[in-house]
Amino acid sequence: MNTLDFPLAGATLTALPSGGLYHASARGLCVSDLHLCKSERIARRTGLMVPPYETRDTLDRLATDIAATDPAVVICLGDSFDDIAASETLDDACRETLMALQAGRDWIWIEGNHDPGPVDLGGTHLAEYRAGGLTYRHIASAETPEISGHYHPKIALPGAGAARACFAFDDARCILPAYGTYTGGLRVTDPALRRLFGPRPHAILTGRRAILAPF
Repeated sequence: MNTLDFPLAGATLTALPSGGLYHASARGLCVSDLHLCKSERIARRTGLMVPPYETRDTLDRLATDIAATDPAVVICLGDSFDDIAASETLDDACRETLMALQAGRDWIWIEGNHDPGPVDLGGTHLAEYRAGGLTYRHIASAETPEISGHYHPKIALPGAGAARACFAFDDARCILPAYGTYTGGLRVTDPALRRLFGPRPHAILTGRRAILAPF
């Protein structure tokens, strides 16, 4: 799968080219910022119609990662839906896909700023989750080691064209890229992101394969 392993607080984590994060020793798969049903939320709030394929595309990529890693637990790091109302518009086929993906494993929904409450889709709803010496939450905090999302990090390498979604990490924390199809991003050099890391942070680009790069 063209993955890339990296260390965090004594754990070995695997960055998937899709933007998912796998912790083999804990059999945990983590994804962040799915922003499911975003096209519906855009239409509801602005009247702008965009192609409503993003939820199916995001779930199909998640299904591929689950099939490849066979995790015992899946952790969704918040903003899984573009807002709470959007979660109620999930069509039957996508709902059935989610139920099938949850079967036989633990499923953790972490609260995000877009979806700060539970959704009626199975699984367990938590403000944060701790496992294997790591804390999983939506927004980075002073408490480390942690894995979080929220910022949708991206990076542009010299001569490489458009910026690409990426993992951002140092010795204490990892911030995941947005997994959802309709999501933008914040460059890792932006002060809001850069201040969260120590002197030697790195990025792992997503795409056809995971690629390591310094900020």
